[in-house]
Amino acid sequence: MTAVTTSTTAFDFLARLQRERLLAIVRGNNPDAALAASLTLFASGIRFLEVSLVTTDSLAIIAELARLAPSGCVVGAGTVLTVEDVHRSAAAGATFMVTPAVTEAVAESALLGLPVCAGALTPTEVVAARRAGATVVKLFPGSFGGPAYLKALRDPLPDVPFVPVGGVDAERAAEYFAAGAIAVGIGSPLLGDAAQGGALDALRARAATFLQVRDRVDQATATCP
Repeated sequence: MTAVTTSTTAFDFLARLQRERLLAIVRGNNPDAALAASLTLFASGIRFLEVSLVTTDSLAIIAELARLAPSGCVVGAGTVLTVEDVHRSAAAGATFMVTPAVTEAVAESALLGLPVCAGALTPTEVVAARRAGATVVKLFPGSFGGPAYLKALRDPLPDVPFVPVGGVDAERAAEYFAAGAIAVGIGSPLLGDAAQGGALDALRARAATFLQVRDRVDQATATCP
C-alpha cells in the first residue's frame, strides 16, 4: 500500500469531523440491512460513518459504501485491532480507522497516513494514544463518566480532540459538545435496529434529531460574542 501524507490527511480529517460533529457507528449481523442503513444515513445528512469489523461481511459493506457513498461522505472501519485489520480495511476502501483501545493498529494507521480515532479512557491512555499517532481520541466508553468526566480530562489535556462514544443519545450529545467534544460517535441511539432490518423511516427521524442538535449547538456557538 502507498502511504499518503499523514499531516495533510489528518488535518483534513480533523477539520471536517469538527465541522460535521457526528460519527455514525454501524454494526450488525445483516449485511444488506447494514448497507441500506448506511446509505440512508448518508442521504439524511450524516457525513462520517464507520462500519465495525464485528459486522457480518464488514469489508464487503465498506467496499460497497466506498463505491456508492455520495460526494463528501467519509467511510471508515471500526473495532480495528491489528495491523492486519488496518491493511484489510484500507484495501476495502476505508479512509480512516477507529480502535476501541491503544492497539498496534493506531501506530500502523499513522504510519500509512490514515487518520485514526484511537480509543482511550484514562489520562495515561489518552497520552499514549496521541503518542502512538492518534488523530483524535475516542473517549470510550463515554458512559463511564459522561460529560463531567470529559470536562475533567480536558482541564489538563485541553489540546486533545475528544470524540466520546458509548451511550450518546441526542440530549447527551449536546452536553458533550458543551463539555468540549469536537464530535460524538453514535451507535444504537442513532441506528436502533436499522442495521438488523428495522424501519428506515425511523432511522431518518433519529438522524434528523441528531442533526438538529448539532445545528443548534453550531448556531449558539456562532452567536457567542
